Amino acid sequence: MSSSFPVAETLCPVVANDWVNDSYKHLILDAAHGAAHAEPGQFFHLLCPTTGENAPFFRRPMSIYRIDKAQGRIEFLYKIVGRGTTTLAALAPGETLNIFGPLGRQFDFGTRYRHIVQVARGVGLATLAPVAEAAGKLGIRTTAILSARSPQHLMSIDYLRSMGAGVIPVTDTEGTSDINAVERILRRLIEKEGGDFLVTCGSNRLLQLLQRLGREYGIAGEVALEQHMGCGNGMCFACVREFRTPEGGITYRRVCWEGPVFDLQEAVSW
Repeated sequence: MSSSFPVAETLCPVVANDWVNDSYKHLILDAAHGAAHAEPGQFFHLLCPTTGENAPFFRRPMSIYRIDKAQGRIEFLYKIVGRGTTTLAALAPGETLNIFGPLGRQFDFGTRYRHIVQVARGVGLATLAPVAEAAGKLGIRTTAILSARSPQHLMSIDYLRSMGAGVIPVTDTEGTSDINAVERILRRLIEKEGGDFLVTCGSNRLLQLLQRLGREYGIAGEVALEQHMGCGNGMCFACVREFRTPEGGITYRRVCWEGPVFDLQEAVSW
């Protein structure tokens, strides 16, 4: 059983729900129970409200962007892409949102490593941001390579730097997010700056790159996978996907239950 307990269904007041750019919003909830038990890499299942023509039936899995245990708050960074996130975007401060969690397996880097290298694309940043904060509290150096379409779509640079992370932004419009350019940055961080643990989320191309470099340099790592989910607690099997076994075969696992965080080399890209 991977999920951390106690898991609870909670009705949480909305503190803020602000635009970050033209595609993403930042949602802050008063969620004392969730904040007390949540860990980096876990997620909550959100019951999106019904608004007008939009009536989402299933809950939406949402990665935790920030855990504020002192104030009892949970934060989410999300992209508006469909009916569920459209109704989330309409939430105003003072309204409430039903959340279920925390769910899933967290990141597990402990204190064994000296320099965590993160690579995130788009909304994958939301999953990896708490890693920088957790690593900083353990005295572990973190460098985050943030990939986006344009500088306007880069997010959370100041937040990551405030957590002590080094930040390297790369974008499509500036021609710096090409996979070969990112590989050169990663090789430098590994060879020259002691990068010894790799973390990624949000891009199959980046996953494949980190897997290849991890094998080449003998470096461990983890990946947080994004997947459509029905129940969020392992019962419906809607989020099953392929994984590699240590023997080189293929097995099948539930992303919500055995994950969403997995060993870097086990995940099979889609």
